[in-house]
Amino acid sequence: MAKINVETPSVVHAETELDEDKRDLSLRPQSLSEFLGQAAMKENLAVFIRAAKERGESLDHLFLIGPPGLGKTT
Repeated sequence: MAKINVETPSVVHAETELDEDKRDLSLRPQSLSEFLGQAAMKENLAVFIRAAKERGESLDHLFLIGPPGLGKTT
């Protein structure tokens, strides 16, 4: 009978996760002006956001598409 190799999951320390979270947040844009490219899309999105704020409502649903690594979840 063959032996099954079961790896022990690595232990991640809370401090390490916290440091990584801080670094991730520091790299994320804080405003639309910090996003590069897509000028027309940014202008439209700014209008949508401003209108929702003026109405006192949440922003309508958005559907962002593109390959991985472009910052869609940012």
